Amino acid sequence: MNNHYFTDNRHLPNDRRELSFQYQGAALRFISDNGVFSKSAVDYGSKVLLEALGEHEEQLQTDILDVGCGYGVLGLSIKKAYPDKHVTMLDINPRAVELAELNARNNQCDITVHVSDAYEKVENECFSDIITNPPIRTGKKVIYPIFANAYQHLYPQGRLWVVIRKAQGAESAKKYIESVFGNCEILKKDKGYFILRAQRLESNE
Repeated sequence: MNNHYFTDNRHLPNDRRELSFQYQGAALRFISDNGVFSKSAVDYGSKVLLEALGEHEEQLQTDILDVGCGYGVLGLSIKKAYPDKHVTMLDINPRAVELAELNARNNQCDITVHVSDAYEKVENECFSDIITNPPIRTGKKVIYPIFANAYQHLYPQGRLWVVIRKAQGAESAKKYIESVFGNCEILKKDKGYFILRAQRLESNE
């Protein structure tokens, strides 16, 4: 359990590797390591979420938050493809955050990244879009609050974008998000991965 990617596992030996990735015509390279999510290749769910974001890029606004960023695939891909966006990335795993910072420098991306337990380090901030490939292995007690608390961290009309596999509870997650936001749609399905999107329709007041 101590070696899971959602813990502080800096005691693990290093085994850094470089991964190449393309998004929206931009070439990126990521350094991964032991103790981080999907260390050997970019996760397929992240690819599906990025594809969906690209297909609906006109809906992406200025301030984007990546919750559970890992070594930075989602947030850095968005920043590289859309340099005018302001991207903040959060992860509870210090090793993942260290890699995200390194990958931001290597890909010449000006982003903000914090070691943070969910929204801890952005407690008083709001965003136009929150994206997440949630840490499914932590269970509902961790990932459902990520969905629920997104509501308070979105501007009016802001959107939550989630990737989750059908086999890992996508349909239950959709129902839960809908209970919080009053809406949630399945934007895309690909090889068992669901892309869910919900919008904050009320004001933050």
